Amino acid sequence: MTLSRRTLFATTAAVAAATTGTATAGTATAATGSAQAAPGAGRRLRTGFERLAEDGYALLRGRRVGVVTNPTGITRDARHIVDVLHADRRVDLIAVFGPEHGFRGTAQAGGSEGRHDDPATGLPVYDTYLKSGPALAGIFTASGVDTVVFDIQDVGARFYTYIWTLFDCMEAAALAGKRFVVLDRPNPVTGRAALGPVLRPEFASFVGRRPIAQAHGMTVAELARLFNGEFLSPRVPLETVAMTGWRRSDFHDASGLPWVPPSPNMPTPKTALVYAGTCLFEGTNLSEGRGTTRPFELLGAEGLDGRWAAAANEAGLPGVRFREAYFAPVFSKFEGKTVGGVQLHVHDRAAFDPVRTGIALLVTARRVWDGFAWRPDHWIDTLTGSTRVRTMIDAGAGTDEVVGAWQRELAAFRATRRQYLLYG
Repeated sequence: MTLSRRTLFATTAAVAAATTGTATAGTATAATGSAQAAPGAGRRLRTGFERLAEDGYALLRGRRVGVVTNPTGITRDARHIVDVLHADRRVDLIAVFGPEHGFRGTAQAGGSEGRHDDPATGLPVYDTYLKSGPALAGIFTASGVDTVVFDIQDVGARFYTYIWTLFDCMEAAALAGKRFVVLDRPNPVTGRAALGPVLRPEFASFVGRRPIAQAHGMTVAELARLFNGEFLSPRVPLETVAMTGWRRSDFHDASGLPWVPPSPNMPTPKTALVYAGTCLFEGTNLSEGRGTTRPFELLGAEGLDGRWAAAANEAGLPGVRFREAYFAPVFSKFEGKTVGGVQLHVHDRAAFDPVRTGIALLVTARRVWDGFAWRPDHWIDTLTGSTRVRTMIDAGAGTDEVVGAWQRELAAFRATRRQYLLYG
């Protein structure tokens, strides 16, 4: 069904009201319309960009537009939205802003493409990576835009940096007096629940600017509403274009959308499914599978053997089994060396809890391998948002004890999160 201009503006008005804290939960639900539709042929998902395009880009008319995006900002037929917008005379697209890995995705982890002109469109591309506050506001001002549009696929974990690019760009847009529009996309690992510890403010970094749960269970538009309502001062003039046809229980394959790796080590939706837990191994001396075809599904180190898989399986974690595995990373930790460890096989993704699984794997690895060590810089504390996980595991705590320690703060975050949800 084509979205009328009146319906689109009613949606964004309801979202804006909810962001300022004046809308009820019922208003937010009404704003998403068919997000509650029954499964079947009539429940085709439409992304925020698809709804914007169906309405003839009404939200962007008469505006000088810049887009924050990366290779995931594509249409259903795999065209990039920047290429689509650039070719449409109804949109005055004058700039592109690239995050970590770059707008076209040419850079590895911890890198970006820098300031350049895009060869395909001739548009100026500005680098946002690790830029924030007045410096980023100055980039928005220098670009000449008055409206900043965000469209990037997230994977649902606090330490995946694109949501903090969103936060930094919102903050900078507020400082620069720019309007901010978020085009929503699905959370590929569902939006059923928030899981894991909540970041403590003293551990804020680019892998966690503000106190949200390790697996937040939100879409980027919902996060934008939460950021604006809870963390930004001054707030940014925010408009979101919600999806239709998405349910909180949907995994990526229900969307009908092509999967584009959001970063080089996020090759499949299965990677995203485990990432919120197994990324914690970045904070150890074990390989998290970078340099293999199964990053974050393969974990290991020299000296580990089948005892780890046996111990992990004995933990009885829901929805997942562990296979003894051997692999030789072609880059990153243990480059060119054969290491032993485990491969995760998720057989019931609805029951699978990535954060509990990650903690259980840390606990069992430390128990069966005397070579286990944390990274000297205590990166694990940055990832988990406090010293608690590291110190409790070092003290001999089991999985249930560690997971139980964050339940009160998680319950508080879930209560806050609820008021910014757009679907279900």
